[in-house]
Amino acid sequence: MKQSLTPLDPPYAADVAAMLDKYPKSKGYLLTLFRVFANSARFVKKGVPNLLDDESPLPLHIREIVILRTTANKGCEYEWGVHVTIFAKKAGLSEAALYATVHEDATAPCWEAKEQNLIAAIDEFCRFGRLTEDVKATFEENWSKEQQLEILALIGAYHTISFVANLSSIEGEAFAARFPAKEKAELSGKV
Repeated sequence: MKQSLTPLDPPYAADVAAMLDKYPKSKGYLLTLFRVFANSARFVKKGVPNLLDDESPLPLHIREIVILRTTANKGCEYEWGVHVTIFAKKAGLSEAALYATVHEDATAPCWEAKEQNLIAAIDEFCRFGRLTEDVKATFEENWSKEQQLEILALIGAYHTISFVANLSSIEGEAFAARFPAKEKAELSGKV
């Protein structure tokens, strides 16, 4: 029997409803992705750690670069678009940076040197699960041990989120951005 992941509609089982009440909402709206999580009480409770709190050792700008690049690497327009819409402006990410998270490599001119290394590291972790020696050396110079672990946790969590969103084939939220078109207008400049 085929069992497809699909978003559930309320009413939810009592334990799932209690856990979903802790998830972020906007004007009472629960993201479609979270309604897909509701297929498993265990997943809602443990599947994806909440790394979007104010206690992160990473500045919002860096956290969002990690999330956007990871979700773009996994072709997850759903989650990329939600984060662009909700966090990109507050994180100080330019249109050039948003474009680059999807279509350019680590050498894109919009990135500072430290960000270029971060993009290279994200790409290598996403592809190989490890870093080449030169990328690793710079990564270790740029980020504290606590920040390194946070970056790894974000990459891992957003791999999982991308897999769930992609497997369930959920459409982008009506309010959310879409991947930018490959044709590039004049988007030069720093983030």
